[in-house]
Amino acid sequence: MRYSLADHLKQFSRPAAMAAAAVSWLALAACTPANDNDWQGYVEGEYVYVASSQGGRLDRLSVQRGQQAALGAPLFTLEAGDESAARNQAQRQLNAAEAQLADIQSGKRPQEQDVTRAQLTQAQAAASKAALQLRRDELQFQAGGIARQQLDDARAAAQTASAQVRQWQSQLAVDRLPSRAAQVRAQQAQVAAAQAVLEQADWKLGQKTINASRAGLVFDTMYREGEWVAAGSPVLRMLPPENVKIRFFVPETILGRLRINQALTLSCDGCQASVALRISYISTESEYNPPIIYSNQSRAKLVYMIEARPAPADALKLHPGQPVEVKLP
Repeated sequence: MRYSLADHLKQFSRPAAMAAAAVSWLALAACTPANDNDWQGYVEGEYVYVASSQGGRLDRLSVQRGQQAALGAPLFTLEAGDESAARNQAQRQLNAAEAQLADIQSGKRPQEQDVTRAQLTQAQAAASKAALQLRRDELQFQAGGIARQQLDDARAAAQTASAQVRQWQSQLAVDRLPSRAAQVRAQQAQVAAAQAVLEQADWKLGQKTINASRAGLVFDTMYREGEWVAAGSPVLRMLPPENVKIRFFVPETILGRLRINQALTLSCDGCQASVALRISYISTESEYNPPIIYSNQSRAKLVYMIEARPAPADALKLHPGQPVEVKLP
């Protein structure tokens, strides 16, 4: 005797029939292909670790975790007693080198030149007296009043006095001259070296106060005020909005439809509106499963990682680790 399917179902009660229908619907749903323009992903951040090249005690932490820091805003300050003293020492050494250079370039001081002028005046007076005595002795010698020896002594004294005048005149001219070019160049090098030391001291002192080089979210703080911070040890972990990215995975069959800078849209729970994205990276290596699986359809499939970035203004609405849905527009 032949039975139809309807006759066969009549043998079951109504609840059993409903259960069988549900199983059939689930089997049909499992065979339905997934939407090729819709992928699950999550928000990720590329953090910036803010540190100082110098070590020291953390004197002031100017921001808190979760705060948005503007460009140039103060972040933290380390104690700087040693660096301040080194900077002051370098400044005084530069001042001394510059003063020495100015002294070399200007010749002797006016007071020193006055001493030389006085010596010249004395020599000129002595030369005038010697010249007058020589004329007298010449007249006396012609009259036979003195011996030739006395006349010779008078001539020698006049010549000596005249030579002393020329000596002090030359000395005064030398006093007015700057130092030799080689000495000036050597002192100029000393000034340049002192300037470099001052610049280095200024840089080290500036490293004790760190300001935000980029605007962003203060994601975490690693130290408290009063703790010692080693040189190069991060004090803050920041997340600039341009470092926020979306990571999702697509099957191999979709890979050929995507390209760098391609436009996408993002939606998430609690988002007021969709967010525009641009693909920034397409992995060249395949994976079997993404590290975080939000979709059962991606299990045990060959997938490729894709990264896309929102505009900085839209990135402020997203949070690292947040699940999102990415679509082709």
